[in-house]
Amino acid sequence: MKPNMILLLAFAIIHTNSKGQNTIANENVEATPNVMYVGTYTKKEGHVNGQANGIYSVLQDPESGRLIFKETAAKITNPSFVKVSKNKQYLFAVSELGSKDAPSGFIYSYRIGEDYDLEMINKVSTESYAPCHIALDQSGNFVFVSNYVGGVVMVYKIKPDGSLKKVQRIDLENSSDSNAHSVTLSSDNKRAYIADLGNDKIWIYNFDPATGRLRLNSQAYVALSNGSGPRHFTLSANNKFAYSINEINSSVSVFSVLKEGGLKLIQNIPSLPEDFTEKNSAADIHIHPSGKFLYISNRGHNTIASYKIDKNTGNLKNIEYSPTFGKTPRNFAISENGKFLYVANQDSNTISIFNVDPRNGKLTTQLEPLEIKTPVCLEFVGA
Repeated sequence: MKPNMILLLAFAIIHTNSKGQNTIANENVEATPNVMYVGTYTKKEGHVNGQANGIYSVLQDPESGRLIFKETAAKITNPSFVKVSKNKQYLFAVSELGSKDAPSGFIYSYRIGEDYDLEMINKVSTESYAPCHIALDQSGNFVFVSNYVGGVVMVYKIKPDGSLKKVQRIDLENSSDSNAHSVTLSSDNKRAYIADLGNDKIWIYNFDPATGRLRLNSQAYVALSNGSGPRHFTLSANNKFAYSINEINSSVSVFSVLKEGGLKLIQNIPSLPEDFTEKNSAADIHIHPSGKFLYISNRGHNTIASYKIDKNTGNLKNIEYSPTFGKTPRNFAISENGKFLYVANQDSNTISIFNVDPRNGKLTTQLEPLEIKTPVCLEFVGA
């Protein structure tokens, strides 16, 4: 899908209007933009003072990395995680609601228009509260939603019209303590890994891409140390190694992936420098498209921590800690070409823009952050 618009960006002077949105003042070179959707919080919760209107759309200059605010794409309560379908035709968004808000949380399906506007197709209950993550299987036929409250994971089928239909509900053990925070599918589409923050476990499921159903793997789970709080999880492209960012004890766990999809812990490494003693909670984790570097976000230390990945062992070695020039960095996104890294600073209402050095993985920035209300999730539509 290609946009109708042409973005005139190089050497542009960016002004901020009365609404705090960036606009183009002078343009003299044409570039076709990428589009990014921004998930947000829209109301005050215990952990955040949500101020946004819903899902925003932003234009990205693929040459300079600059971001330009486009519009409010959809008004929805607390769309704290958004995900574009594999065929680029649909956007899925959770509505992170609690028991005082509605009978459950919801997942919405939207049709993406030619100009990247969003048309709602349907919404479905997530059968628990505080849905906080969306994943897709590699075929693009199924959607997985993690509910932070109650340890409930839902599987939905994407129908031909883009609507969602329930396939399966997974209830993790110790529901009163469990906090399902994410699902990650292996690149061969055979395994699904569920990060259970409350139980300090990574659950391991076999996935049937024909039916969309999950079945517990023979290993069942790998347990992390008490108080780790595994939040997000990622796999190397060859499925040999896996990495968990642990929210509570601010660490990264490294695993080798066994033949049948099981996990063996091979390294734990801090997400913080040794001399930092203040409050912190780690948030997001991504591997660079080159496969050479891994990045995580620290809320409190307010940094992106960068690591070199040993291609033979999978082990990590810290490169640096880069300030995000904002407060409470949550989700972040790396552009498809690997040149830029963008950070959603939840509590300073900004998205920071970094250049990625392909030689050493270090981050630098020359551009001003984009001002946008309570951003927490960044999702490129892609080519």
